[in-house]
Parts: sequence; structure tokens; C-alpha cells
Amino acid sequence: MLKINFFHFYISFLFIFIFISQTKGQIKGKVTDINNNAVFANIILKKALDSTVSVYSQTDSLGYYSLKIKEIGGFFIGVKSLNYTTPQKFLKIEKINEEHIINFKLQEKNIQLDEIIIKSYAPIKSRNDTITISAKAFATGNEDVIEDLMKKIPGLFVSSDGIIKYNNQEVEKVMVEGDDFFEKGYRILTKNMTAKPIDKIQILLNYSNNKLLKHIEESNKIAINLTLDEEAKRQWFGNIELGNDIFFNKFHQGRVNLMSFDKKSKYYFLGSSNSTGTDITGDLNSFTNSYSYNEPGRIGDDVKISDAINLNPDFFNFTSNRANFNDTQLISLNAIFNPNKRIKIKTNRFVNWNNENFIKTSRNIFFGNNTNFTNIESYQLNNSKLTSIGKAIINYDISKNQTITSETSYSYKTQNDKSLLDFNGESTTELLGTFSNRFNHNSIYTNKLSDKKVFLISGRIINESSQQEYNVNQVFFDELFTNIDFQPDQVNQDTNNRVFYGGINIHYLDRKSNGDLFELSLGNEYHRYQFENTFRLIESETSNQSTPINYQNSVVYILNDLNLKLKYQKEWKKKYKISGNIELHQMFNELKTSDVINQNPLFINPKLNFSYKINKNNKVGFGLFYNVTNASILDIYNNFFLTGFRSFKRGTGTFNQLDSSGGSFIYQLGNWTDKFFTSINVNYTKNHNFLSSNQQIKQNVFISERIIIKNRELLKVSTTTDYYFSKLMTNLKVKNEYNISNFTNIVNDSELRQVQNRNYNFGLELRSAFNGKFNFHLGTTFNFIKVNINDNEFSNSFTNNNSFADLSLILSELFDIQIKGEHFFFDNINGGVNNYFFLDSDIRYKPKNSRWSYSIMARNLTDTTEFKNGIIGDVSSTTIIYNLLPKYILINFKYRF
Repeated sequence: MLKINFFHFYISFLFIFIFISQTKGQIKGKVTDINNNAVFANIILKKALDSTVSVYSQTDSLGYYSLKIKEIGGFFIGVKSLNYTTPQKFLKIEKINEEHIINFKLQEKNIQLDEIIIKSYAPIKSRNDTITISAKAFATGNEDVIEDLMKKIPGLFVSSDGIIKYNNQEVEKVMVEGDDFFEKGYRILTKNMTAKPIDKIQILLNYSNNKLLKHIEESNKIAINLTLDEEAKRQWFGNIELGNDIFFNKFHQGRVNLMSFDKKSKYYFLGSSNSTGTDITGDLNSFTNSYSYNEPGRIGDDVKISDAINLNPDFFNFTSNRANFNDTQLISLNAIFNPNKRIKIKTNRFVNWNNENFIKTSRNIFFGNNTNFTNIESYQLNNSKLTSIGKAIINYDISKNQTITSETSYSYKTQNDKSLLDFNGESTTELLGTFSNRFNHNSIYTNKLSDKKVFLISGRIINESSQQEYNVNQVFFDELFTNIDFQPDQVNQDTNNRVFYGGINIHYLDRKSNGDLFELSLGNEYHRYQFENTFRLIESETSNQSTPINYQNSVVYILNDLNLKLKYQKEWKKKYKISGNIELHQMFNELKTSDVINQNPLFINPKLNFSYKINKNNKVGFGLFYNVTNASILDIYNNFFLTGFRSFKRGTGTFNQLDSSGGSFIYQLGNWTDKFFTSINVNYTKNHNFLSSNQQIKQNVFISERIIIKNRELLKVSTTTDYYFSKLMTNLKVKNEYNISNFTNIVNDSELRQVQNRNYNFGLELRSAFNGKFNFHLGTTFNFIKVNINDNEFSNSFTNNNSFADLSLILSELFDIQIKGEHFFFDNINGGVNNYFFLDSDIRYKPKNSRWSYSIMARNLTDTTEFKNGIIGDVSSTTIIYNLLPKYILINFKYRF
């Protein structure tokens, strides 16, 4: 109860503070022409003594403007607008809370000049496919890294794990001065590089990764380019940051950034270490396995293997950093060289050491098909991992119209997991060792035959493997192996998972003079998957072992895909656009288990898309598709294999072709730079054949077998709305998402069960952009989930909510304070209601004309020690309690050079 009241007090204080901040004085008025029509203009307030700009703004669509009064004295207020006179008026401000109303009526001017040079100082400019944003206009001085700055840019959304989206679409890459270091792994950059030298943020729409495809391929990709201040170019700069817990000496963080961005060479060196639960890399797999689906010349992006067993914890509706007791180090060395105008070489090297500990307790209530029992699990999990990655990319311009790109990468990972598990009162130890490596080479040759025609040849080789050894010192499923003549007390499983891929592709694009696009692609892709496991039951005292027949697998799955893809896109009057795609896949499949099975199916996958640009601010689009694919190797192995200390899975044991069809609808009102922007997306998919499960659920064992079921339906509706209140200098964002899925499965020999999942998310955010010392970011997200079985024969639901309030207060040029409050509410988890409140703060001190800065970083000031949330499904309801990092306070020292 105390936490709830404290949260209410905190929110009340927040809104009082906001109200007080808005009572400062202002200058407002309206700008019109002699006919009283609204005029778009820049309003500038300059000091009378030295003509320096105190504050500026712009009129809205009705001609109104508003300026916050920041200081007293004499000022000139002026108006600038193209083709109009530029009047100015003298204004004397004696009190900071005064309100002045000053209207302007402009007259048109007729001046003919040989040359006109227009310099605009608007913080956001849009030209063709590039939106340029002034970083200084949105920076408040408390941004440590680029990710902090991105969160303040209107139109960009940064998720809790660092993924950046524009208009609900993830960006392709984040570049610095036109060069890309990390591709899809851009979070390594945005989570670590200091934001201070950033001058402009450029959002690149319809972006092409291959420069020779620009204005030829039909691309909807989005990239971000960061430009630097002039003083940051052509010199080495960076920072060193050190922080330590002042009370318990248990927590630390440190970071070193060293970089140089010259025209001929760019370097970015990073060293980082922390024990504060912070994820400093994002997801390294996004860098190792960079992908760009449906891009000309790209093949094999979806080729990868998954570990058979995974002990990593899951976090539902909660960020992991508060429960991650970690000790993490990262070294990253990255360079881009331009030896001459034709060659560009990029090299990356990463070494990441990570030791993580998680503590959680879960209560699982099972209810499928007259099943009713409860399992209680408590465990302490330690993950120790070493990841090493090396990559080199060479771009060679053979001529102005011919390029070749060659990429080679190698990565390996060793991970040792240990779980001290208590299952219904029985103590158990799990040990899992994993070693994996991946080699990848990809080359693309591009020849621009003319201004509108391009020819590409690409080839790729991937060789990846993962070996795992899993040991459990208890046997919970004795009833499965009653024919063994000894009493096993240990379980062991060795797993070997491999893939080899080789592919070649020829792609031709022809952009017609009327805007039509013709594409032809011919390729052959060879996949060889191999999955093996050896399952053993062991009696430790006698060393007796048993390898049950139905629990061993040795599967080789070969897919050879000879494919032809055709696409034609027709455009009329730059308003209507229709495109038709058809893909033909002649498959040569081979499955080797105890027998050899061959199959040669032909897949025909068509797709149709239509879009209509109603006017400048209204766009609508439709799409239809039909698709047939092969099932993956982990869906077709023929015997059981162990996936956890009490769970087994088995595939279908034969080939499976899965076909689906569906449609999409999108409507967009407004443009990103408008005050009002909204989009609606609807996607419907029907799986005519899909892989469901036949589950046997008992208290000590869970068995799942893959089965083919017909007719699963998925519907997703999402909306996003942005509105900028110019008078309040505040941006409102509203997000809605509704998902519904219908499918069938079998539980404990039941008849086919009809399962319906409904999920509704509602989010609301307010972010201020005041010119003064105070800013805020408020938000709340509701998540409603309901599971219904056999038309209300059984149903379960729950609601959770996450609200936050971020306050930024700049006391002076030397001090600023950041406060962040989070509130979590969970309803109807096993009949309970749970509220949690977190409070974090940062206090920064930056001496004038000093390269040093100091801060106090406080986390979990409410000292919340555990966090309980839950999930529901069609067979169980689970409550999970996580142990959290305690309250701590770090003293940080940062030196900029």
C-alpha cells in the first residue's frame, strides 16, 4: 500500500510541476497577410543590446505562434517569411511571467533578383527522400549516448532493447558520416557512442543498400545517417567513463570510446564493462547474421540453426536489466578504410565476456483436458559466455557502373550454464555446455547496364554448427522407461546440429521510362541440415547406461531449391501502383533417417499489391498472397529428444509442406513532418496446413509431438497516431494493437480443441519540447490477454499495465537532474493483484570549460527486491517471481577528450 500511495504522490507532484512550469510568461499572436489569410513564418526574438537570438518559433497552420519568455530586458521581435516584408517591433519585458500579445500583418514584396540564397534554420527539413533534423534543437544536454538522443526525436521510437523504428518500421542501419559500421547490429553504436558530437540526424527514406540500385529498385527501407560537428571531424576524440557503487562496492560500470572520422579512414574503438544489468551490445546476433530480406542480390539471410536446449530465462512484460546480476565486458575494434576512390574496406572485431545470474520462482497451474495439478520451481541460473566475432567487407568499384562486394565473417561462442533447481521440493542440478561457430561468405557483383537497368550476380556459402552437452542429476520421468533393469539417477544428452548452405542467384531489374519496374531472378540454393542427439539414462554408482531406442535421432535433411521469380510493377499518374509477383520453386528434397525418402514438389507462390496516393496527405494500400514452404528440420525428426529437465519433443518424421494465404491493408493520413499523422495496418493470414501439437501433460513429464492440422487464422490490426500541440510544445503518440489467433491442438488424448487467443495493447505517450529548463516524457501501456477454449468451455484472462514518468530539470549550465518513475500493475494472476513501483534518478554536474563531468546515478530507490508477473496459455497459467538488483548509487566520472 505504501508503494501505491507513493506512486500517486509522485504523479501528483509531476503534474503540479508541469502546471507551474507552464505559468511562465509568453509572447503570442497571429501572423496574417493583408487579406487576413494565415502566413507560415519564422518568429525570432533578439536581444536589443547585441542582436543575439533569445528564442524562436514558427507559426502553425492557422498562423498562430507562441514564444516562452526566458529573460527580462529589451528585445526586437521580428517575422521572416518568403515573399513577404520582414517587420520587427521593439518589446520591453520587465517580468518573467508577463504575457504579451503581438500580431503581425505582412505585405507581399515584389523583388526580382538574379540569384536568391535562402538559409533556413528550421530544426526539421524535408527534401525528396531525406529528412534532416538538427540534433541541437532537441538535445537538452543530458544525453549520454546516441540512443538517449534518438528517444527525443519526434517520429522515432526506441524500444527498451534499443531497436529504433520510424513509422512502425525498424531502421536498416545507423551510419556515421555516410559509412555503416554495424548494419543491423547498430545498437552496438547507439548504446555506446557519445551523443555530444552529433550535429544532424538524417532519416533516409526508400533507402538502397546498393548505391547502383538507387531509384531503380522498389525499396521501402529506412536508414539513419549521423553527421558530426566540424570540430569532431578529422581528429581523434572520445571519452572515458568510470563509476562505482559508493555503499556496497558491488556494482560498477566503465566505458571507453575512441573514434576518428576522416574521409579516408574511420575508426571506432569501444571498451565496456558493467555489473549493473545493462545490455551494452543489443543483440550481437543481429550483427553476425545481418539480413535484408527481398533485396536484389541477397540470398541465404534466413539460414541459421537454433540450439536444441536453452536455459536462458524469459522476461514477460519486464526489462531484464533489473533482474540481471551480471559481470559483462566487451572489446570492439572497428575500422573503415578508403585506400582510393574505388576501394572501401570495413573490418570489425568483437570479444564479449558475459557472466550472468538470475534467480526466480515460478508457480505453474496446469488445466488441460481434466488435468489439474500445480508445479513449483525455484532456480538460480548462472550463464557464463564468451562470444568472438570477426568480419571483413570489401567494396570495389570496377568502374562507375560496376561494383563487387565481398563479405566474410567468422564467429564462435562458448557458453556454460548451471542451474540449481528445486522442483516440487526436490533439489536438482542442470549443466549445459554449448559450443557453436559460423562461417559466412557472400559476394555480389552489380552491373548498371544503363540509367534504368541493373544486372546482379550473387553467391553465398554458410557453414554453421552447434554442439551441446546437457546433464541432469535427477530422473523425473521414471514411468517412461519401466523396461530398464537398473535404477537411473542421472540424465545425459549430447546434441549436434549443423547446416551447410550454398547458393547462387542472377537478378535483373529494368525500370521503365514511365516508372514501371520489371524484375527477373533465377537461382539455386542448396541446404544440408544435420541433427543428431544421443540420450542416456545413467546409474551413477554402477555406471550402467541405457540409450532408449525411441529417444535417439540421426537426421539428414537436404533441400535443393531451383527457383524463378518474376515481378512487374505498373504505375499511373504517380498515384496508382500495382505490382504482381510470382515465384516458382522446383524442390529436390531428401530426408535420411533409418530410411531415405525423396520428394520433388513444385511450389508456385503468387503475390499482388496495390497502392493509391489519394492526395498529398492520404495513402492507401492492399495486398494478397499465397505461399508454400517446407518445414524446418526441428519439425521433422522422427524420435524424441530432451528439451529440458522434464520435457521431450518429437517431429513428424516425414516431409511437410505448409501453405498459407492472406491479405493486408494500410492507410496513412498525413506526413511525418505534419502536426497530425496516423496510420492503420491490418494483416490477415490463414494457414491451410500448419504444425500444431499433440501434448501429454503430467506432473513430472511434458511430451509434445508435432502434428499437421488444417486451418489456423491470424488477424493483426495496429494503429499509430502522432499529434504535435504547438502551443503546448508537446507531442502526443497513441498506439493500438489487436491480435487474434484461432488454432487447434490435442492435450492428453483429447479431441481436437479449438483455441482462441486475443491480445490487445494500448499505449499513450506525451513528450514535451520546451525551450526552458524543464521537460517531461509520460506514458502508459495496457495489455489485455484472453485465452478461450472450445467456445467458452474454459477461458482465462489477465490485464497488465506499465506507466512511466521521466522528468528532466536543467537547474543551470552546471547542473541537471533526471528522474524516472515506473509503475507496474498486474491483475488476475492466479487471483492476485500486484503493484510495483521503481524510482531512478541521475544528477549531473558539468563544470564550465572543463573536459570533466560528474554524476550520481541512483537505481531502484524504492528498494523493490522482487517482481511478480505472469502469463497464461491454453494448458497452464504461470506466476513468476524474479529477484531484483537492490538499491544502489553509483558515483560516475567522465572525461571527454
